[in-house]
Amino acid sequence: MKIDRQQAFSGTTAADIETGSLEDYLAQNVAGFAGPLTLARFRGGQSNPTYRLDTPERCYVLRRKPFGRLLPSAHAIEREYRVTAALATAGFPVARPLHLCTDDSVIGAAFYVMEHVDGRVFWQPHAPGITGEERAALFTSLNETIARLHRLDPAALGLDGFGRPEGYMARQIRRWSEQYRASETETVAAMDRLIAWLPGACPPAAGAAIVHGDFRLDNCIIANDQPCVAAVLDWELSTIGDPLADFTYHLMQWFMPVSETGAGVGSLIGHLDAPGLPRLEDYVADYCRRTGRPGIPDLDIYMAYNFFRLAAILQGILGRVRDGTAANADAAAMARQVRPLAETAWAFARKAGA
Repeated sequence: MKIDRQQAFSGTTAADIETGSLEDYLAQNVAGFAGPLTLARFRGGQSNPTYRLDTPERCYVLRRKPFGRLLPSAHAIEREYRVTAALATAGFPVARPLHLCTDDSVIGAAFYVMEHVDGRVFWQPHAPGITGEERAALFTSLNETIARLHRLDPAALGLDGFGRPEGYMARQIRRWSEQYRASETETVAAMDRLIAWLPGACPPAAGAAIVHGDFRLDNCIIANDQPCVAAVLDWELSTIGDPLADFTYHLMQWFMPVSETGAGVGSLIGHLDAPGLPRLEDYVADYCRRTGRPGIPDLDIYMAYNFFRLAAILQGILGRVRDGTAANADAAAMARQVRPLAETAWAFARKAGA
């Protein structure tokens, strides 16, 4: 059964957090907070469950780690809190974080609270329902936003030590290979080949920048009154690393295997003729112009790496389904994309000479 991504992932459902203890805690730790508090859980998101918190005066958002056993280094909300706090001081579009709680006893897991940013979330990457002129402006805003992120100076924002840029891709390949093996549920030959090939194929680092790690349209809130990014969400995978690895992850939507169920990551395939949608070559050229780069000569290697990485991330979701800690009811269907993602990665690897 194919789902409607916009309908399935939009809106909220019942919360699974006890309101009383949370309300008492926030009243003591968040300036200006005053109940009574009502909670609802956002339907979207696969990794860290996220909630809307309403009070008579303000709306907040809470993001927590999943309950139960977790993979090592996963669900790093502490890192999300730190990087978004730094980016907010620079005026970068994020939901400003207000408080981090690492005491599991309050709601059963560590969490942080941030400001609520009003706007739209498009769960399909071609942003249906808008005009061609709006779509062109939206993709310009996405391009400007990720280019702006990569131009920021991490040290100037107090993010020294937030990541080690040297050997970034090699560490990422090792990390996601380990995460994949830890959550592996069946043999995927393409993943085995990629795990063997990628460590020796890393291109020279293209510099050091703050990288988001999962930058795409459905991780952005788009302003209600204009087609521009109001806030970038989901900074769990952020670090200091290779900006081209981060940007080329964003390019996967042009090649993303279409999910049979609709629960997987959205794809531009089938919508490449949507009015206002930029050609891939033009989108890459715009980013390179904005960041002062002549081009991306190792594009096929970067694409192989990113499809491999996403396959490993989704395998981690499937592992959480197995362990009973998945955050979303459609997690199992979404994770069926692991094999086609791995095969797409291997096709890019073959183009790169594997």
